[in-house]
Amino acid sequence: MNRNILRLAIPNIISNLSVPLLGVVDTALVGHLDEVYYLGALAVGSVIFNFIFWGFGFLRMGTTGLTAQEYGRRDRVNMVMILARVQFLALAIGLVIVLFQVPIAKFSLWMIDSTREVAEYTRVYFDIRIYTAPAVLALYGINGWFLGMQNAKYPMIITIVLNLLNIIFNVSFIYGLDMHVDGVAYGTLISTYLALLLAASLFWFRYKRYLSHYKQKLLLNVDELKKYFSVNRDIFIRTLCLIFTFSFFTAVSAQQGDLILAANTILLQLWFIVSYGIDGFAYAAESLVGRFKGSLEKDQLAKAVWYNIGWGLFLGLMGTVAYGLFGNQILAIFTDKTDVIAVAKTVLFWTVLAPVVSSFCYIFDGIYIGATETKAMRNTMILSTFFVFLPAYYIATYYFGKHGLWLAMVLFMVTRGIALGFYLPRTVLKT
Repeated sequence: MNRNILRLAIPNIISNLSVPLLGVVDTALVGHLDEVYYLGALAVGSVIFNFIFWGFGFLRMGTTGLTAQEYGRRDRVNMVMILARVQFLALAIGLVIVLFQVPIAKFSLWMIDSTREVAEYTRVYFDIRIYTAPAVLALYGINGWFLGMQNAKYPMIITIVLNLLNIIFNVSFIYGLDMHVDGVAYGTLISTYLALLLAASLFWFRYKRYLSHYKQKLLLNVDELKKYFSVNRDIFIRTLCLIFTFSFFTAVSAQQGDLILAANTILLQLWFIVSYGIDGFAYAAESLVGRFKGSLEKDQLAKAVWYNIGWGLFLGLMGTVAYGLFGNQILAIFTDKTDVIAVAKTVLFWTVLAPVVSSFCYIFDGIYIGATETKAMRNTMILSTFFVFLPAYYIATYYFGKHGLWLAMVLFMVTRGIALGFYLPRTVLKT
């Protein structure tokens, strides 16, 4: 079992860590520009697109669990039809997002109360990056399908190439063409479509024989669409709550001024770095739990659950140790602004706690997605967001100032982990 987990997890960890690497490079590039509001604009722009794109993360997550179960049943027709449906949906949703870009931008900037300069450059960033929508969503779908097919290497290749191209373009545009957040946006736009072309090429190279199983009449099959949307409705609600929490975090940071916004943006990147690493095992759990549920191998399913939890906790502990020992040095990599670093150091303690505290809920997400037991994910996320995070923020901020926001975030993660653990024997392990 450990061999199977590592075969899937290691490529996922490598590809996932390249995602925050891009965030690190972008933050460092913009963080060294003349004005601090560029970093604020990048943070706010990233939050807006996280809200837009993460909301449709079910195109990857739901696709992985459902495909893995069909892989376990060895049903090639359903395997290829799941991919066809998700690509159809990705294109349709992506085009709608582009068509409604003006009201989306106005509403987003109205929701996030930032300074005039931050809002101005956020809009510059938004107006360019919005055109990545169809490609981003299509990549969600095909990467989810590859993972369901027990193939973690292709998503790794796609993600690494995407982020390397993005970094190269961003450095070239900022330092070569003297651009700012517009350079980051153009780099993202170009690299995303090149990555989608690569994904299509990899599919053709290895899986083109599956196209013979494609059935046009099944594309909009009502029963299959109901099943797909039932799973993904819960994932969608869960993801919206998660996005709301991180967006609220950034919006509150923006209200507290550009310095706190910049410091919190950097520290949040450190949260994401570890989360993407642990998600490597969460993705492995999605693939294996779905596969063994589909093949009705209950003993193997239980092993996949417990072994992945162990690996996730181990990686979380390593992250906490690393941040505890080298946190101050890591901050200096992100920015040379001494005032930003000084503010970040005052709340660094919460980032040191984050990896080990968050590891459980990240792994549990993968387990529940693979088993398509998504109602528990939805319910625990609603509980954690509206009955823990928000009350904790308002109460803790009153008593502890800027530490209150970080305490609320930690309690949010702890509640998610405990609640998902409570449901585990009643859902996933019962199947």
